[in-house]
Amino acid sequence: MNSGSYAPAQNLRPKMTNPRTHLYLALLALRLAVATCAAQPTNPPAGGNPSTNATHTVNPSNPNQTMTFPFQRTDEEWRKILTPEQYQVLREAGTERPFTGKYWNMKEPGVYRCAACGAVLFTSRDKFDSGCGWPSFSDLAAKGVVVERSDTSHGMRRTEVLCANCGSHLGHVFEDGPAPTGLRYCINSVSIDFSGTNQLGEKAPEKK
Repeated sequence: MNSGSYAPAQNLRPKMTNPRTHLYLALLALRLAVATCAAQPTNPPAGGNPSTNATHTVNPSNPNQTMTFPFQRTDEEWRKILTPEQYQVLREAGTERPFTGKYWNMKEPGVYRCAACGAVLFTSRDKFDSGCGWPSFSDLAAKGVVVERSDTSHGMRRTEVLCANCGSHLGHVFEDGPAPTGLRYCINSVSIDFSGTNQLGEKAPEKK
């Protein structure tokens, strides 16, 4: 035999991943999702113009592309209609704290309306538990009930969601939701009102 030195044999057994690593990564992902939802947009809110002829830029790449929302109120009227918390979120694009809203864990069947104007926005059939602490929906109640605009505040690129009827701030939409849409509408509880199936005055609109 060769009396030369030999390198020790390598351990070919696969390394076991520390369970704490998985837990840390899961918590990190959840924390990132919460932080992304919680950051308030710096875009001018839809309710920033008290005029009854208020318009809102829908496409930030084209400043001339604006729309007038069907449901109009002056700023003074909004302050009388809404609670201070509703006004801060709906008309000033604020954000409620996660896991504090009354609908984040709601599981009853029904529809969710804009808290400012009453337009039907979402239904319970598309609500799911995303773990982010805000009501989450994978789809809209009907096409065109919300409008979107780009939000680049806080060093992030997000898509803000507004009520198409009155222009009120609802939350944001992300592309990390369940199939088949792959969308997650992250909505403030204070921005919506829930009507159970036994309280509906009208049938929820059919999707198109």
